[in-house]
Amino acid sequence: MSKFGNASRSGSIIALAIALAHASTALAQTVPADTAEAEAEAASSDIVVTGSRIERAGFDQPTPTTVVGAAEIRQGARANLSQVLNDQPQFRPTTTPATSIGNTTGSGAAPVDLRGLGQARTLTLLNGRRFVGENNLNFVPIGLVERLEVVTGGASAAWGSGAVAGVVNIILKDKLEGITLGAQSGVSSRGDGQRYGFDGSFGTHFAGGNGHFMIGAEYLDDKGIPDRHSRQNLNSPGIVTIRPGVTQLVEDVNYTDRSHAGVITTGVLRGQTFNQDGSLRAWSGPNALGVGGADAVNLYDDIYAATPFKRVNVYGRLSYDVGGATLWVDGSYGRASTNYPFFPDLGQQILTISATNPFLSQSIRTRLANAGENSFTFGRIFKDSFTWVFDSMRENKEGAIGIDGKFGNGWKYHAHFSHGELFQNAQLKNSIITANFAKAINAATNTSGQIVCAVNADAISTNDDPACAPINPFGENNISKAAHDYVTGTQQSLTTTKLDSAGASLQGDLFNLWAGPLTVAVGAEARWEEQTQSRGALSRAGAFAPNVYSSDLNGGFNVKEGFAEAALPLLDAKDVAKVDFNAAARYSHYSTSGGIWAWKLGGTARLFNDVLLRVTRSRDIRSANITELFATQRINIGPQVDLDTAGRLGVIPGYTNTPAEVTTFSGGNPNLVPEISTTFTAGATFSPSFFKGFNLSVDYYDIKIEGAITTLTASNLTLACKNGSASACARLVRDPVTQTLKTAFANAQNIATFQTRGVDVEASYTLPLANVSSTMGGTLRMRALATYIDTFIQDTGLARVDTAGDVGDSASLGVPHWRGTFSLGYQDRTFGVDARARYVGGGSYNHLLTTLVNNHIGAKTYIDLGMQVKVDKFTLFGNVNNLFDVKPPLITTGSAYHDIVGTYFTAGARIAF
Repeated sequence: MSKFGNASRSGSIIALAIALAHASTALAQTVPADTAEAEAEAASSDIVVTGSRIERAGFDQPTPTTVVGAAEIRQGARANLSQVLNDQPQFRPTTTPATSIGNTTGSGAAPVDLRGLGQARTLTLLNGRRFVGENNLNFVPIGLVERLEVVTGGASAAWGSGAVAGVVNIILKDKLEGITLGAQSGVSSRGDGQRYGFDGSFGTHFAGGNGHFMIGAEYLDDKGIPDRHSRQNLNSPGIVTIRPGVTQLVEDVNYTDRSHAGVITTGVLRGQTFNQDGSLRAWSGPNALGVGGADAVNLYDDIYAATPFKRVNVYGRLSYDVGGATLWVDGSYGRASTNYPFFPDLGQQILTISATNPFLSQSIRTRLANAGENSFTFGRIFKDSFTWVFDSMRENKEGAIGIDGKFGNGWKYHAHFSHGELFQNAQLKNSIITANFAKAINAATNTSGQIVCAVNADAISTNDDPACAPINPFGENNISKAAHDYVTGTQQSLTTTKLDSAGASLQGDLFNLWAGPLTVAVGAEARWEEQTQSRGALSRAGAFAPNVYSSDLNGGFNVKEGFAEAALPLLDAKDVAKVDFNAAARYSHYSTSGGIWAWKLGGTARLFNDVLLRVTRSRDIRSANITELFATQRINIGPQVDLDTAGRLGVIPGYTNTPAEVTTFSGGNPNLVPEISTTFTAGATFSPSFFKGFNLSVDYYDIKIEGAITTLTASNLTLACKNGSASACARLVRDPVTQTLKTAFANAQNIATFQTRGVDVEASYTLPLANVSSTMGGTLRMRALATYIDTFIQDTGLARVDTAGDVGDSASLGVPHWRGTFSLGYQDRTFGVDARARYVGGGSYNHLLTTLVNNHIGAKTYIDLGMQVKVDKFTLFGNVNNLFDVKPPLITTGSAYHDIVGTYFTAGARIAF
């Protein structure tokens, strides 16, 4: 038997199915949402949501729950579900096309990050079950989504590991009828960011209505935004020292020691660059502050403002009703890919050039010889020949079978089994092979007067490397194809992830008590996860520097769980008070770390039918994933704040405490144990009987995670080093001359504490206009969501930082104190229009930068408009996002919260048969 328990998997699944063949909680009911009338009907009905295994209406949940329905999905015409959720104030848009520009793991992915506590702490479900592409919502077709149910508090007792911040349950449509075809296209007001997509679906009943079959597919191609300079405040911003003890964030901060054509930084030729013909001219570099310069460049001059991606999704479902049960089988296929110029290879930018290099003109070689110089230092960014191309393809295949049914007096059961596989082929093409580059850059003249690699110029011996072709680094576009092909190769990582998942549950009323029935839900679940990761031959040989894919991976684990939940009515005084108590518990046994409990206690009190008071206390868990356990090596490059400035700032020439590009490596730890979180929520909902259609909820939350698994950031390591941690200092590499932070080595550990506190507010009002006048049609719909974050603490055990109110660079974990949306829409059977305001509160760029004079960022409000017109079988629609082209704040890489695209137009059409 393998170490993952695979040999016993089939037997375990069969035993689980036999033991619990009649167990379930029914899937959440489908909510019609094609028209405002349907939305109004849904608003007044009992929507079963994900906050509990026991069916409850949304505003009756003890755990706060938000439903993102058809209106929210339609607003903004977003490219995937991740971007839909990122518009909601409870989510931190940690990974988006605009924030994954320096991340080889984030480009092309579409995860969600509830509360900003990390993507792995948000459990994402599809129709109430886990899926192998978990938390990459590029695999889910938007057009087949009925709604998204967001539990904004801990829910591990109900749903298992990973639900520390909450749960996103994606509910797909399951009763499609007829054929629907659609197409859409989008473009920014600057003519870039083109996007186009197509979708189609088909559904039909058969066997007298007992059977149903449906299938849907989507394709989307988002071209991204290549030119950062096309947007205000994205022209290579950086922090400079304007006088001792005073810094400022300004645009066009550039390298002083390298450029696209190159700059000589030592000796008699210092301060000169090469023309394409190899002649010299004075280099027009930045000023004393490092700003400007006609020849000067920055890392961010060469990277996308928003990365491109493509996705294709197919989903099919077959169901058949027999007796009191529904048998079903479904399958899905998803493919998400990205391919774009990443940025120039970082490995060979500061070169030592021999004074006898034959690609130098005779006059330059003579000048060097007369000065007695054997070499010079040459800084060049080889954008023309050695720009990395990131090519990533993720492919997801999954199938599931299950049964939902009823028996007896209202008992409901559910059982399912699914198998999924996710394959990723990630490549960094056009990477420099270090050894070959060293040979090719060292050119010499052979006995025949030809310029060759020096290893091949010795007349006494045979050619040491016949394939070597010399590099001419002097002037852009002068490197031959033979030299380019010899020097470059592809860094590659191949990853396969497998998930087998089985579950069964049973829900019903045990017996009646003095205040109503005691309702219980019980069940068992099991899953087996595996991951293998291998590298290309050149990556295994360590041929590249930096070697991005530096380790292989082969690991897995299994977990078996049992859970129970009970809703106990304590008081039912009609029209006066109704009090319920809710409790849930789950025991999980992990093959890697043993057993652990999660639990939840909660209660609700409905007063006079209009007010609901609710409170919960829960113990939630998150187990380490395979990547954290089994040492996958990763690299991330971006700006950091160096907090260990003692004896450096203002003392060492060239030192900066805000380096623009720090390389951070991270890896796994097989000894990790599950994180433990305690969550407290308390709030109230108000649904006045005298004001039909209006709902208001206000909820306080406090989430604290102990033993959190974290990879320490470079900034936290520098602070820990300053405070005397030898282990932190050992993980930092500094420039030997300037002492500027260059590299940080980190690994996953159970040492962190995260805590966040805040308040969520939701208000909605749905008004069928026929209630105002019988001559009026359609429905008016208003909704407001707001989140106030009082505290957002990250304590790594080495450093403690509260970043609530930091709204600057995407590389930090800042969150605004206030964020909210307000939408207003009108819809009838033929026409609809809606407007939405997205608000991001102001705050500090980074409150740790006490010397920064422009450390405040003002609040931003974005206005979006949408319209839909239905003519017979056709529906035409259009959207405008960021109507007033609100510019992003001055930031270095990209903002997690602020719109960098600007005004964006989308139009499309759909036909239904």
